[in-house]
Amino acid sequence: NADTPADAKKARELGAEGIGLCRTEHMFFEGDRIKAMREMILADSGEGREAALNKLLPYQRQDFYGILKCMDGKPVNIRLLDPPLHEFVPHDLRGQEIMASDMGVSVRFIQNRVNSLSEHNPMLGLRGCRLGNTFPEITAMQTRAILGAACQLKKEGFDPRPEIMVPLVGIESELEQQKEVIYKTAHELFAHEGVEVPFKVGTMIEIPRAALTADLIGAMIELPRAAMTAEDLAEEADFFSFGTNDLTQMTFGYSRDDIASFLPSYLEKKILNVDPFQVLDQEGVGQLVKMAVEKGRATRPDLKCGICGEHGGEPSSVKYCHRVGLNYVSCSPFRVPIARLAAAQAAVEE
Repeated sequence: NADTPADAKKARELGAEGIGLCRTEHMFFEGDRIKAMREMILADSGEGREAALNKLLPYQRQDFYGILKCMDGKPVNIRLLDPPLHEFVPHDLRGQEIMASDMGVSVRFIQNRVNSLSEHNPMLGLRGCRLGNTFPEITAMQTRAILGAACQLKKEGFDPRPEIMVPLVGIESELEQQKEVIYKTAHELFAHEGVEVPFKVGTMIEIPRAALTADLIGAMIELPRAAMTAEDLAEEADFFSFGTNDLTQMTFGYSRDDIASFLPSYLEKKILNVDPFQVLDQEGVGQLVKMAVEKGRATRPDLKCGICGEHGGEPSSVKYCHRVGLNYVSCSPFRVPIARLAAAQAAVEE
């Protein structure tokens, strides 16, 4: 899991064979970037959002250029914007006053906009593919940045291998509509650049419905809804990446942010033997992973599958991933050696 060229460099030094999760939202929180991001959030029209996104485009392209260059010849899985928009705006009065001054609007306007972004359960609200489908211009900008950087590198003699990941998909048409935006943007960009770069589009499986219906997304074009079965998502997705953080959260019904209020008691009373956000729950969450892999590959035997949650660097979880046939695990750069050792042990034990 690497979000910057420095992270990518360290991961490669420690033996990583690619990037399984590059989180694009981490690129928006600095200096002029956060200002442009806030302009986009404040915009009340498509044109206003486009203007702000055009300011963000060169920043994103520069970041992707550095990461793809560092991982030359290795796959880089880039997740489209995922967090709720309220994370990008200030919630304290002083921060709102500064934002109002930067944006040239009143503090009241900022407060009203911040309040409008408030959600009772933001992790289940307007984020991931829901954001991209509500505002497709965001997906288009990120696609131009990713593939534009890849085109530049290819012209310079490098071998970029971008993979675009659509997060939080739970309904087949969510991925289908995002893919339409991505491929349309790619076609226009390649025509403009005069060069094409091979790339993959896939989905992050982090909602139980996506695991249970792991084929539905791909079958939408070819089959009537009533005929769709769980083997068909693979026809639409080039890869599955299991986001086991959210998949664990939604399967257990535990909030990652609030589990500390009862986890010590649960561990002491042996209700839980381990923290399920640290060690993959093989009997529950693991079965959803196993089911989705089997359903996807029943339709597309060469479907690439991996995980990119916290479990990717935990030895027993890595060994489970090997047993169910995942192609890779992704973890933080400094946990790569642990993951590699666990993967080697799993191969020997087999």
